[in-house]
Amino acid sequence: MGCGHKDDKASLASSQMASFSHQPHQPPSTPASKEVWKKGGRMFSILLAVHLALLACTLVSSGAFEKIAVHDYDVFFLLTVMMLIVIVWIIFYLVGTSRCPDAILCRDSHAGPIWLRGGLILFAIFSLVMDVFKIGYYSSFYSCLSAIKIIYPIVQAIFVVIQTYFLWISAKDCVHVHLNVTRCGLMLTLTTNLAVWMSAVTDESVHKAHSKLKKNTTEEIFKWLLKAGMRSSSAEECNCDSQICQIFKNGYFWLYPFNIEYSLFASAMVYVMWKNVGRFIDHHSHHIHRLKFRLFRRTFFVGIVSGLIILVSGLGVLILYEVQVNSSTESHKKSQALTMYYIFNIVCLGLMSLVCIGGSVIYRFDKRDMDRHKNPTRTLDVALLMGAALGQYAISYYSIVAIVASTPRDAISALNLTYALLMIAQHTFQNIFIIEGLHRQPPKEDHKHDSHQKDLYGLTFVNINAVSLRMPDSGSTLAPSTASGAEAIHPSDLVRSLTAPKKMNWRRKFLREISMFLLLSNIILWIMPAFGARPQFDNDTELNFYGNSMWPAIVDICLPFGIFYRMHAVASLLEVYIMS
Repeated sequence: MGCGHKDDKASLASSQMASFSHQPHQPPSTPASKEVWKKGGRMFSILLAVHLALLACTLVSSGAFEKIAVHDYDVFFLLTVMMLIVIVWIIFYLVGTSRCPDAILCRDSHAGPIWLRGGLILFAIFSLVMDVFKIGYYSSFYSCLSAIKIIYPIVQAIFVVIQTYFLWISAKDCVHVHLNVTRCGLMLTLTTNLAVWMSAVTDESVHKAHSKLKKNTTEEIFKWLLKAGMRSSSAEECNCDSQICQIFKNGYFWLYPFNIEYSLFASAMVYVMWKNVGRFIDHHSHHIHRLKFRLFRRTFFVGIVSGLIILVSGLGVLILYEVQVNSSTESHKKSQALTMYYIFNIVCLGLMSLVCIGGSVIYRFDKRDMDRHKNPTRTLDVALLMGAALGQYAISYYSIVAIVASTPRDAISALNLTYALLMIAQHTFQNIFIIEGLHRQPPKEDHKHDSHQKDLYGLTFVNINAVSLRMPDSGSTLAPSTASGAEAIHPSDLVRSLTAPKKMNWRRKFLREISMFLLLSNIILWIMPAFGARPQFDNDTELNFYGNSMWPAIVDICLPFGIFYRMHAVASLLEVYIMS
């Protein structure tokens, strides 16, 4: 396994020779000017990813219906092959970069922050538990199932372990060997994660729709379900009567949201690695800010306390909603659950919107400079925030049209309309607040005071009498002998340096409180739809207006993007909190 730069290195060397021949007396250019983006290699890897994604999407969508001659085990076979190829490539990458000393010339300090990698590990743990439940469930009646259904979760567990280790140690890499192979390998990894995500979303949506319609809807809708032939999984043809089998079955469906988020987190980190292939970083302009995460320092606790109140209240609403909607057949209890759900979300979204507007106003008075350096991680964060919000925008606008055009209108319809409007406003204002926070330079006051403050504190407390005795009345600077080689210190500077670190700018305090409140609020707004609280299926207004086939399809397509938006907003708000 060689270390030669056989694809991009030749063009780089030829460009350097040409530049040296025209300018023989000038020194070599900086690494930033040597940066070469191979359009051909990038384009080939993108085309590979597009074709694989379309193939996986076709199989996954076709396998969701029994009338099409594509079964779910065909989908599992494709995903298993893709994951095995990615595992082989990751091993090739790790071995190749470890043996070549010049493989990684620089690292992107913004890529793969610790909180993003920590979240990836958290979701990976739950994904592994889900795979264990899947293996236990399918092993309960392996005699009447295809072997691929047991092989798939085993391979997926291995894939999750190897990929998590790979992203933990290599997320910041800027690779400079085997560039085209690395680009294609990263795009294959990204496509595999997206294919696993599509399969999980489809499987979860079909399961939830099947269980809800079978239990709570009319015979006509259930006949439509059977007629459409929605995948009920070939495992349901086998008997799952034992208690342990039911535990495995219900367990892995409840853990699907974590696996979905894991695939999306991994895809985002792999994309940043793909953007950094062959990249040179100018360390003079690429500042590395080592910020400490201080959760319980320099804060009023208002954001944390109010966010925890919203979080705990949301968990209570979620439990009551699940009990009253899914366990009761009485219509008035269902109406009470929907009313409670909408009121909680209206209050939460209203507070979040006001807080985001206040944070954006505070940014108008913030004196920090804008960070205009090239940052693929930040660019991806902004793109994902804007793109994922489109899913919730679509659901809200469909709901608004259905509510306004439908008659008669009741209290639940009014609450649903308010909820849809506030959902649009909250997403818009929160995106503005997060994007502004991501583009701000981190505070520099602490670093400035730290180096200067140490000398002043030592000077003050060790020789305070000498300083006071030698201090002239005219306010002139201290004698050079006093500072012993350091810069001359003015008495007013001494007083300011002793008192400044004890105070934090009020704008920074408010921004930290706002970020923490929004972070905790987004967590509960992610938990509620991810774990079953989906009023789109329980409210009859949209279902009657768009029909039994169109509205569930709209929700199944758009809602996963809205769920991902919340979790990505949590990661972005944590970064804004630390940068404030």
